[in-house]
Amino acid sequence: MSNILPGVSPSMMCADALNLGADAVALEKAGAQYFHYDVMDGDFVPNFMLGPDVIKAVRKVSAVPADIHLMIKNPERHLHLFDLRPGDVVSVHQESTVHLQRTLAAIRQAGAQAAVALNPATPLGSIEDVLPDLDMVLVMTVNPGFAGQKLVPQTLAKITRLRSMLDEKGYSHVRIEVDGNVSFENAVKMRAAGADLFVAGTSAVFREGGIQANMVKLLDCIR
Repeated sequence: MSNILPGVSPSMMCADALNLGADAVALEKAGAQYFHYDVMDGDFVPNFMLGPDVIKAVRKVSAVPADIHLMIKNPERHLHLFDLRPGDVVSVHQESTVHLQRTLAAIRQAGAQAAVALNPATPLGSIEDVLPDLDMVLVMTVNPGFAGQKLVPQTLAKITRLRSMLDEKGYSHVRIEVDGNVSFENAVKMRAAGADLFVAGTSAVFREGGIQANMVKLLDCIR
């Protein structure tokens, strides 16, 4: 298990679109470390989702850093659209760009932290040569594109192997984020495997019980 203090990054695609500002304020008060924005182009993944204007709107009511997950092809072409700020994180998929190292360097040059997202079938070895360019690795525990999916069980062992790889190679500071079916029960297992940032959607935060109470319960699960 990592010594990094675990945190929650609520998935804003699961928030109430008609009351996004109110949800953002409630999430901040409840201790959200980031706001997770799923940006989808309908090509790299079979869905369309949040764009730069949504992030700009939420920034007007909350100073919580943005955790921007680009599920798009050639993400390096679109970084300039996101008004990146210190403290923000940008994740790109290993398969989405030909020049992964260059893209990660561009994210850092823009002032944000750089991360690679790994789909359930993407091998850990695919990021071994860019570890010096990473601040975080996002392990997809479902296949990307839609909320409400079930956990891919083998991704738990993948988190453990990733944490071991990072620690053994001298990158213990690199965070592991998990995204997909982060229920209260699964969050405990993911934390034990080595995850320290949890994307919270319909499985935990945005469900019956209310945002703030669910945030407290999830934080109790991972801490």
